[in-house]
Amino acid sequence: MLISSILHTNFTGCIKSRDPLKQQWMRGTQLFGAYSLLIEDRVLPNPSPSANLVGFWKGKSVIKLLFAVFLCPCPLRWRGSMGVQKNFLKSVSPFQLLVSGYLLITLLGTFLLSTPIATKSGQWQNYLDALFMAASGISTTGLCVVDIGSFYSYFGQFVLMIIFQIGGVGYMTFLMFVLYLFDIKTPLSMQITAKESLSGASLRILGKFFVITVVFTLIFEIVGTLLLTLYWVQYYGVIHALWYGLFHSISAFCTAGFSLFPDSLMKFKDSLIINSTINVLSLAGGIGFIVLYETVIFVISKYKSVQIRRLSVHSKLVLVASLIIIATAVVMLLIAEKWDTNVNIIHKILYSTFQVISAQTTDGFNTMDIGAMSSASLIIIMMLMFIGASPGSTGGGIKTTTFAIVAMYIGSLLKGNSSAMVNVYEREIPQETVNKALGIFIYNYNSNRFNHNEHDGKE
Repeated sequence: MLISSILHTNFTGCIKSRDPLKQQWMRGTQLFGAYSLLIEDRVLPNPSPSANLVGFWKGKSVIKLLFAVFLCPCPLRWRGSMGVQKNFLKSVSPFQLLVSGYLLITLLGTFLLSTPIATKSGQWQNYLDALFMAASGISTTGLCVVDIGSFYSYFGQFVLMIIFQIGGVGYMTFLMFVLYLFDIKTPLSMQITAKESLSGASLRILGKFFVITVVFTLIFEIVGTLLLTLYWVQYYGVIHALWYGLFHSISAFCTAGFSLFPDSLMKFKDSLIINSTINVLSLAGGIGFIVLYETVIFVISKYKSVQIRRLSVHSKLVLVASLIIIATAVVMLLIAEKWDTNVNIIHKILYSTFQVISAQTTDGFNTMDIGAMSSASLIIIMMLMFIGASPGSTGGGIKTTTFAIVAMYIGSLLKGNSSAMVNVYEREIPQETVNKALGIFIYNYNSNRFNHNEHDGKE
């Protein structure tokens, strides 16, 4: 009855509107709402293994809804009207197109992860668990509801790896790379959408920027795979070591933090190769592709005795802020953590550095037992995750540049500067940028504080 009412309202509303675009948007949104309600009605009340896609596909009304959801966004006379197509694309903002793409990838990943071929048991996975894993992968949060190594088959692990590879670098990156490679012209709307997907590039150098992104991604992930494989081959054999190396290399560069081991990387906490490789991959993915490119060009030009390419103010700010944050946090963690008496200073620095870089780049790996850390250490880790990585990178957080600008702004106020201007390397930061940084900082701080208070209220 609920679905029938929604469908009746949907088509009644479409009749009232003469605009074909509005009609199709009404159909699409309302049918998608009905689709979501149906999922909630069929799946949420029953968290048992039966609540999977097998039961979800059995209802005839579901098939009709799926058909409607995927076809109704296209106008009924779509085939015969190119003008409607163009108007339809113009009516959708780049942000909406970008989010829609990630939503479709998440839903497709959910379906693939829930199939029997994706699990070692050969059983369908709970639909909500598969949805959680796919969403965690596309957002590179690294949170899991199952042990990846023991629950998923090679196919399932491969699907998850592709999901967080797309989530870390961006699906528009690969699309624009292919288009640029074959010299295919792209409409302005697609270029704007691509620019929104990965900050740091202007439309003028957009194609070159995505080529740089893909090239650096491949270089770091391949080298990381080789180094990790060479280490793990002594324990797991060539095939398993190669797979472990590839999976963890991509996971580290994309700052996803997914691991095939049940305790993340704790069993390898004393390995200098594992620590250094994962740290370098995480830092490379976390500082941003523009900064990475400018740094490499700067180093090459310096050693080849050619005209030195200077780093931009943005790159300098990212590198200095990241270095200060990481160094300060390592010292604070060394002091705050309650170490066992048998842990020497070298291992303390090794563990602290790895955990600080993991938190600051938001990759999510751990070589220390997070639950056993002191309260002061956990606060440091949370602060690092709040700050996060740098703009245009694969990491999350409010970004190092945002934190640096806010810190300099507060410092300027404390010095009695009434105008509170922020200057970086003899360059004045526009007031609009300062206001945006303050807004991002305050919004995210209040959001985290609200979630914490809500959690305490439920307890």
